[in-house]
Amino acid sequence: MKKGILDLNNKKIKDIDLSEKIFGIKILPDLIHQYLRYQNAKSRQGSHKTKTRSEVNGRAKKPFSQKGTGNARQGSSKPPHFRGGATSMGPVNRDHSISMNKKEKILALKSALSSKMLENNIIFIDSFEIDTHKTKNLHSKLTKFKFKTALFVYGDEKLNENFKKASSNLPGVASLSHKGINVKDLISFEKIFIEEKSLAQISERLL
Repeated sequence: MKKGILDLNNKKIKDIDLSEKIFGIKILPDLIHQYLRYQNAKSRQGSHKTKTRSEVNGRAKKPFSQKGTGNARQGSSKPPHFRGGATSMGPVNRDHSISMNKKEKILALKSALSSKMLENNIIFIDSFEIDTHKTKNLHSKLTKFKFKTALFVYGDEKLNENFKKASSNLPGVASLSHKGINVKDLISFEKIFIEEKSLAQISERLL
């Protein structure tokens, strides 16, 4: 599979060969959905908690006599129906994450990349290095690609400092290292810009 490498001015520089095992596989929507469930569940804190009868302040002693008061009998001042009492069947600390094996994760990522490629929404850029940190200069370049939202996947350990500063003020634009590429971000953004030097790392991870 051949694809053009562009610069940030949307001009073609050269062609490269892409692996069809990554960018041209059969799309599996069910697996993509399963990965999204896995990702969303894993990001939940699970730190919601209410106090049980053993944790609320109060006395376990009977608040008044069993008989003779005209009130309903009570054994403690901690039940849920008392003001300041416990919460009945309330939430407790828990782990919301679900399991997903490594092969499924890799296949889901390949499916998401293949889906974006089929929609012609993956753009390969030779480099994200720019000469100035001015937002208006970067914006004038990116308007040539015509997108509402975009994710820039870079290959180095750190994103070019000028590009980082210039893109931070652009709405709908985000950047991500090739190490953090995931299904949720791939399908959340309209266009995916992949730096050429990150292709080798992505291929090594997914093949």
